[in-house]
Amino acid sequence: MQYHYDFLMGVTKTDLFTNKENDLAFAAKAFAHPARVAILNYLLKSNTCINGDLVQELGLAQATISQHLRELKEIGLILGTIEGSRVNYCINLKRWQEVQSLFNKMFDQYADTKLDCC
Repeated sequence: MQYHYDFLMGVTKTDLFTNKENDLAFAAKAFAHPARVAILNYLLKSNTCINGDLVQELGLAQATISQHLRELKEIGLILGTIEGSRVNYCINLKRWQEVQSLFNKMFDQYADTKLDCC
């Protein structure tokens, strides 16, 4: 899936960075708001598709939750399927693993050598 990174630094700046750097920054944006983190935690904890439970669970307005769901769906971390008048949301396992790998690769680059550089 191709993601658009223009929001990060403007249309002309993202081409200065690799696709992996842009993808990591795009994914990091998804985790940059506590409501989105709470939504992801709820989905992970429930380990099932959910629909209207988030308003009661998080105490946020439906419009606010919808906005955050839209952003999580845009990055591909969640999937939404329509059933009648409801939308069910769940973690997109493939994308979740891709994002996990991006973060792990970056964090794993640091070798704890006990150097006192600063």
